Amino acid sequence: MQRVAGAVMGALIGDALALGCHWYYDLAELRRECGPWITDYLTPRPDRYHSGLLAGDISQTGLLLVMLMESLVHCAGYEEDDFTRRLDTELFPQLDGTPMQGPGGYTNQSIREAWRKRVPEHRPWGKCAGDADTTEGAERAIAIAAFYALQPKKMAEAVCSNIVLTQHDPAIVAMSVAFNAVLAQLVSGASLTPQIGAMLMAQVRSGALPFHAVTQGHLQPPSQGGEGMRVGQFTSPDALLTAGYVALAAADPDIVIEPAWKVSLVYGMPCA
Repeated sequence: MQRVAGAVMGALIGDALALGCHWYYDLAELRRECGPWITDYLTPRPDRYHSGLLAGDISQTGLLLVMLMESLVHCAGYEEDDFTRRLDTELFPQLDGTPMQGPGGYTNQSIREAWRKRVPEHRPWGKCAGDADTTEGAERAIAIAAFYALQPKKMAEAVCSNIVLTQHDPAIVAMSVAFNAVLAQLVSGASLTPQIGAMLMAQVRSGALPFHAVTQGHLQPPSQGGEGMRVGQFTSPDALLTAGYVALAAADPDIVIEPAWKVSLVYGMPCA
């Protein structure tokens, strides 16, 4: 339970910490207005995203995460009808389809597209997803991953069901499910080590995670005749392997990870 609480509280704390320094694309401007390092909650400036909110508030992304958590607790599990009812009655009446408006001070693209199809166009749920290639659904589904951390198949099904309410790009849905599959592993007690990829691939081969796979154990080439091949809902398991390779790179003594300010000086890029 501590890991579950840590996952969702960490997401909400991170959302609140980012509120005042959100979406700066000029590193010098970010430092000038927010300081050299974010150490506390900040009140957004009047001319920035989320203006009107106060230090410690959460964005609409955080509010959606809370809404989904409340639905999970109320229903003792993920019930799509309950969550969409909450969207219809609690969130959508406060939106007008424009970005700089709505609870949290800003409405993301996927929510704006779903609102437009659901409210002005009167489409049913299941026909309201849009093309936004963003992490919005993955962030919202953190609550589901934590809730079903010990049930990978149920977790993947519920996360996918929730993501496709607002986003239908297959690659985005696959990566969103993969992100939450990694989170579920961490909540269930796994460590972020190079071995986490192998653990996730074992769930693919068992049918718990709906990803396509042709390799044998330890990512060896497939056998003749395609024995052991698993045809999944998502075309590639590559997103599941990313976390393990990130952990491997972090432990590699030959890889030097420079602070963002050094990278910006070398490459001339704003690293916010």
